[in-house]
Amino acid sequence: MSNNKNNPTIPEDHPRAQSLHYRHVLVDGMEKKIVTPSGLCAHGRGEAYDYILGETTTDAAENAMEAAVAMILSAKHPVISVNGNVAALIPKEIVDFSNETGALLEINLFYQAPGRLNAIEQILRDNGADKILGLNEKVSVKLNNLSSNRRIVDPDGIFSADVVLIPLEDGDRAEALIESGKKVIAIDLNPLSRTAQKSHITIVDNLIRCIPKMVNIARSMKKMKAEKIKGIKNNFNQKKNLDQSLIHMIQYLQSKI
Repeated sequence: MSNNKNNPTIPEDHPRAQSLHYRHVLVDGMEKKIVTPSGLCAHGRGEAYDYILGETTTDAAENAMEAAVAMILSAKHPVISVNGNVAALIPKEIVDFSNETGALLEINLFYQAPGRLNAIEQILRDNGADKILGLNEKVSVKLNNLSSNRRIVDPDGIFSADVVLIPLEDGDRAEALIESGKKVIAIDLNPLSRTAQKSHITIVDNLIRCIPKMVNIARSMKKMKAEKIKGIKNNFNQKKNLDQSLIHMIQYLQSKI
């Protein structure tokens, strides 16, 4: 793995090599104003749940990914909400997913530090993004029932979207989006979080594993007939899928006793 001056060499055979690599990616992102200190905390919390998941993509997660892609491909105006951690960890992959599905990218931040919006915009553009929403505060609008900065959205993006993909999301805004009548797809390693429980489709998986898989799913699914795609979306059972994710975690923990 490549390393910069702030990233000590990580041996390829280190058992936590990938995890350590992405931790340094986030630290580097923080130095570039893409990530905030709270973003590091959020990543660590997610890693803890990933350990309980066995650091693997489950069958339940794969099924949720297929349903999520089907929902996005069936949508009239799908939007992907991008925060600092998403931009730092998977900039190319999230742009690829946007291109494959037609879902628009919108930057949406809880902490709006000076220069942060521009830093996130730049890393997305460096990885091939063309149209990026959420950059013009002068024409922004606000979601109801939300007091944080994340209520500020683009009128041509999240505000008018029928489906919103919210990777690494906070529960308050997930609920606000749902209350405004939108279908919400979450990527959340904690199946018990408000975001996971409230969303219409929750993918319990690590973002780093999840989005590349969804890019491939989208490429294959676009070749299907519309009715088949609609069937995949309609046959998804959110509660059953979350239950399966919890059962997997419980069984994994039991296997370690």
